[in-house]
Amino acid sequence: MSLSTEQKSSVVGDYRRTPADTGSPEVQIALLSTRITGLGEHFAANKNDHASRRGLLKMVNQRRKLLDYLKSRAPERYQDVITRLGLRR
Repeated sequence: MSLSTEQKSSVVGDYRRTPADTGSPEVQIALLSTRITGLGEHFAANKNDHASRRGLLKMVNQRRKLLDYLKSRAPERYQDVITRLGLRR
């Protein structure tokens, strides 16, 4: 469900724009995508976990908002992120 420190630092390392970057939209989108993928596996085993499903929907909505922001501000960075993450858009 939550990411371990090693997982988080590896995702941040892959998507950061500068060595000190931890909060750019690209990093936030990548972290949310990793958590969403993990929850997808969780729901395969726990179909009736409705509280976590609500959290999943909130994360998907937050990722959508960040992607919309990035698309309006920097379309080339947006295309790079969705390509690297394999998101449909």
